[in-house]
Amino acid sequence: MLSSAAGGEHLVPHSMAERITAIMDQFDRPHTIRTLDQVTQRTRLPRSTTYRILEQLIRLQWIDRTSTGYRLGCRSLALGGRENGHGALRTAAAPVLHELALRSNLVVHLAVLDGPEVYYLDKVGGRPAEDIPSRVGGRAPAHCTALGKALLAWQAPEYIDSEYPNGVEQRTSQSIGEVERLHRELGRVRASRGLAFERGEYDSRIACVGVALRIPHGAVGAISLAGGVDITLERVAPLIVRSARAIADALLENPGPWPV
Repeated sequence: MLSSAAGGEHLVPHSMAERITAIMDQFDRPHTIRTLDQVTQRTRLPRSTTYRILEQLIRLQWIDRTSTGYRLGCRSLALGGRENGHGALRTAAAPVLHELALRSNLVVHLAVLDGPEVYYLDKVGGRPAEDIPSRVGGRAPAHCTALGKALLAWQAPEYIDSEYPNGVEQRTSQSIGEVERLHRELGRVRASRGLAFERGEYDSRIACVGVALRIPHGAVGAISLAGGVDITLERVAPLIVRSARAIADALLENPGPWPV
């Protein structure tokens, strides 16, 4: 049931189901981002009510909070919209990933953030890829991968705290094991042009460098270069930065489900 303002000009959601539906309707694309004020104005709900419902939806993973606002969470995306966005991202990235693999002679990954994990969309690298313990469709803890740290760096601090309420698991002796240390590491990523480094944190034999794919509304994915633990990551850092820019430009030219 909808209650109306004077003259019936503005219909305001009355029941809880209608209020939740009105809020969710504001996120019409996989990476649409809305501020609290935008959601409040569009739904005509009281600001305090909007905030309270959004907080509940965040706890249930229907909505995510980012540094610039709110967007669909992993639970919403899993219902189907996510795959459309993943397909557009893979299409835009594919030629750049193959070029990057050829020029670096390393293994290239494309992934997105899904809660406290990264979800691998693509992996390119020929025979060397067989030595890297990752697979398309697989997942890995975000806090101990270059891909994950590159993506977590652009999330709000509250996102990190909410995803790791019981701390972070130390996968190897080199892994980050405390949330405060993770916050410091993400600060270093932001201060280093978004470059994230990982050496032996996910697998003691592997080193990686990663960078997020950023468009005006936020980070929509990340790419990384991976190889043996003794590789010089700084040598290939300029390559991966240029590749990330090329993919972001391709997304802006052919946005598909990405907001521009």
